[in-house]
Amino acid sequence: MSRALLAVRYLTIVPVSRRGHAGLEDLGAAAPWFPVVGAALGLVLAVVDGVTTRVFPPLLAALLTVTVWKLLTGGLHLDGLADCLDGLAGRDPAERRAIMADSRIGAFGAIGLIFFLMLELAAVSELPHAQRWRALLAAAVIARATPALLGRLFRPARAGGQGALFAAGLARTAAPAALGIALIVAVVVLGWAGVVALAVGVGSAVAVAGFLTRRLGGVTGDVLGAGVELAELAVLLTVSAWTHARL
Repeated sequence: MSRALLAVRYLTIVPVSRRGHAGLEDLGAAAPWFPVVGAALGLVLAVVDGVTTRVFPPLLAALLTVTVWKLLTGGLHLDGLADCLDGLAGRDPAERRAIMADSRIGAFGAIGLIFFLMLELAAVSELPHAQRWRALLAAAVIARATPALLGRLFRPARAGGQGALFAAGLARTAAPAALGIALIVAVVVLGWAGVVALAVGVGSAVAVAGFLTRRLGGVTGDVLGAGVELAELAVLLTVSAWTHARL
């Protein structure tokens, strides 16, 4: 249970006891719990969405739900996404990593976050009410299964960096366990659409991480965070397409 609490403490703003020392290696060991934390987060979002859609117009309700979503996670993964976008302006891997280490947000990061959040807001607001809570739950779970997979697939950018420490704590069973939990939840809430959403969400995270690995010389903690955010968006867009497509 200590690993589960560590996952909650790292992935959310829920006040969990910080007694004892826990490093990023321990966080890697807690990776199979990430989709479980995602499921709890998704259920909270489902409740928030259920309340807001009964009180406010669809767009405002979606905005409130997305706001709660990002607040509950402390903007952790959004920060990683913004850093990765800023880092793309560098001329070589070392310069890109140096830009990403700067706490200030640049033009690429700011513009990218604006468009990203607009896409996420539009995707949530246009989903039918019956599908919205299902998509929110699936997105939160599937996205949090990706760090364990990315940590196993790609080499770290720096020997002592966050990506390396996280990967060092990953067990061989971490990625299969996390993906297995995500698959079960996705199928239960979305049926066959959940299988497609899982494939697209995980595939998007892997593709983006592969691209960033080539640009940065390896995976960093920011890349893992960006993968989570992009997987969430990919799942929402997939469910939206599944619902609205007329082929």
